[in-house]
Amino acid sequence: MNNRTIFIFLLSLALSGCFTGSDSSDAVTKDDTDTTTENPAAESGDSEAGEDASPANNDDLVFGTMSNITADRKDNIVPYVPPQCYTDPVSENGDIHNPCYACHTESKRPNFLNDVDVQLEYGFPDTALKNNWSNVYKDRTAAVAAISDEEILNYVREDNYKTADGRIILAEKLHNVPASWDRDSNGSWDGYIPDLYMDFDENGFDKDPQGGYTGWRVFAYYPFLGTFMPTNGSTDDVMIRLPPAFRELSEGQFDVETYMVNMAVVEAMMKEKDITINEVDENRYGVDLDKNGVLGKTTTIKYEWAPLNNVYMHYVGQAGVLAGSGKIKMAARLFPTGTEFIHSVRYIDVDADGRTKMAARMKELRYSRKHGWRDYYALRNIVDDELKERHDFPGRVKEIVGNMETGLFQKQGWTYQGFIEDDAGQLRPQSYEETYFCMGCHGYIGASNDTVISFNRKLDHGSFRNSWYHWLEKDLSGIADPAREDGQGEYAYYLEQNPTGNEYRNNDEVLNKFFDADGHKKPEAFNKLESDISYLLMPSAERALMLNKAYKVIVDEQSFDEGREGVVKPLNAIHHEVELDQPTGVKDVLSYY
Repeated sequence: MNNRTIFIFLLSLALSGCFTGSDSSDAVTKDDTDTTTENPAAESGDSEAGEDASPANNDDLVFGTMSNITADRKDNIVPYVPPQCYTDPVSENGDIHNPCYACHTESKRPNFLNDVDVQLEYGFPDTALKNNWSNVYKDRTAAVAAISDEEILNYVREDNYKTADGRIILAEKLHNVPASWDRDSNGSWDGYIPDLYMDFDENGFDKDPQGGYTGWRVFAYYPFLGTFMPTNGSTDDVMIRLPPAFRELSEGQFDVETYMVNMAVVEAMMKEKDITINEVDENRYGVDLDKNGVLGKTTTIKYEWAPLNNVYMHYVGQAGVLAGSGKIKMAARLFPTGTEFIHSVRYIDVDADGRTKMAARMKELRYSRKHGWRDYYALRNIVDDELKERHDFPGRVKEIVGNMETGLFQKQGWTYQGFIEDDAGQLRPQSYEETYFCMGCHGYIGASNDTVISFNRKLDHGSFRNSWYHWLEKDLSGIADPAREDGQGEYAYYLEQNPTGNEYRNNDEVLNKFFDADGHKKPEAFNKLESDISYLLMPSAERALMLNKAYKVIVDEQSFDEGREGVVKPLNAIHHEVELDQPTGVKDVLSYY
């Protein structure tokens, strides 16, 4: 394998901000196209540094063991290489499975990484040849058996995000930050402070306790293939927030319709297709949204974008004014500067009828913000620069600029930050290493768009509440298997490549549901999947409880640095160690698209 192949593999796994200290100033500088305001919550903490105990005036808040998590170190030198990438695609009987294509695929611009080589070879640096995710090899049978069904159900049904009276628990703690979380010891938390209340209206907009709009909007989407399918252990949700200018009329007043229109324009730009909206009057904005040549009422955001031919898309309201003066930039498949996402990862609940659903308790809360604009030329240069470095220093492990308090920065212009359960079941900031791990899926994988995966998988208009809803309002049932570009059902195609529905070939529940003992497809099961993806995605009550318990063991240990997989029995289909340039065993390259 040549140096380009080695580079592509590492680049596909690493955070797109895996860069040296010489790039740090670029990473943290606020871009001059950024018209947003900083999170006011993050700037309001002016209290004295807290002690390593529940701060004063917050006696109702529970803290776990207050170990120091502020160190800028990592015990695992390559936490950006996730355990899934050590998968052995060849089964004991010689059958070849290929879960790799879901992430590593021929990309679409302005993601200039075509990382299909990753499907064929392990191209790790020397320090990553050994699999450091030791939790996947531990037998948790006894520990899981010691947790009763009643105990785990009571646990996952507890809300560890908000108090009974609606306060955000983590925000309360961060406003009076404990010393063990205060990396710079300045008495305040300098990173993101959660301001999402999880109180969504009929259009998916989040409301604060006073009934005001927080700017956050929830959307329903097709869960990503593999690990993030709930049958493999976790449910999740995603919320998006555009900068203030996108929520305002040209005079600067907040306006819900304006925000909805601009959100639809962003969706059209990201998906590169027409977007259906509720009827609006174009005369209100002076913008021909459906591009029919006249201003009138419309239900369509028409996608036409060819800047070289003077064909453009347009925002409305204040965002339109700023875009017209060049202060807000637009490009296909790129989010506006200042775009934010919140992503919660949760346990799985079981209702009285034995059906599985999203649980109240969060395992993690992940936050990202686009802090700077990078055009196509810059994004291409980022790839080229990394290629040169990989060629000149093939054994170098990339470092990520940032820290656990302000977040980790990547070259593509995004900041990422995470929070995870402590041993009391409450959310705490992630350490530098714990967030480093989270970056492996963001940025340089072929399947991402502007480092993000979820928004391009958003359901279309015509679904329940036109896809602007939370999974706790409506679950996955009744959603049809989406079509790939080749016309095949996405989840059905994935099962054909990975009959267990995961990377580790240990989900026998999925295997037995969709295939017979001889490995042949069960037509009735695939027919059900065609019209209802929940038939695949949601686990049985028994499996959900087992996976909840297995993950709870890791929470109790606080051993996230050894892996976050809810494993009961040691995994067999995953290498302990690989050789440099070792073939994976996969013969045919597949496409995510």
